Amino acid sequence: MKGKLARKKDGPPHYVPLSRQAVAILRDLYPLTGPVGYVFPSRKAGLPMSDGTINAALRTIGYSGHEMTGHGFRATGRTLIRERLGYDREVVERHLAHGSDEELGNAYDRAQFFDQRRQMIQGWSDYLDRLACDKSEADFASSHVPAQEKAPFVEGAITSAELAYSSAQ
Repeated sequence: MKGKLARKKDGPPHYVPLSRQAVAILRDLYPLTGPVGYVFPSRKAGLPMSDGTINAALRTIGYSGHEMTGHGFRATGRTLIRERLGYDREVVERHLAHGSDEELGNAYDRAQFFDQRRQMIQGWSDYLDRLACDKSEADFASSHVPAQEKAPFVEGAITSAELAYSSAQ
């Protein structure tokens, strides 16, 4: 979670809904991780894996720091959830634990949009599954995206190869 350490430690919890796919991955990992501790621990006892570990893995598979970083996945996801899936900016921002940009928004607006975020994250996982299977976005749009969100999704459809190329840029 992005944010200042004090807010993460002493602030209100940031609840994150999980897609069916994410839950399945966590269940598969459970025999390795057990019931307590981090799912992705550091080599240092009691700490989570660092963003440096993700960045090192990206370098190992050939991406430079100018092409992609672990944090860059947040920007890629945010952009595609807005552009391809058509979700409202405020819902996406709250999912990323960003505050309101309205004047006094953080003081008065405590909306979490949990139901919308649950739907959004399931749509995102389904979208990634479709890309992994190289299904067309037009097929995905007609079967998974609400009617009011179909037009912008299909209109600018890209292939998974184009997505991979644009994410690396």
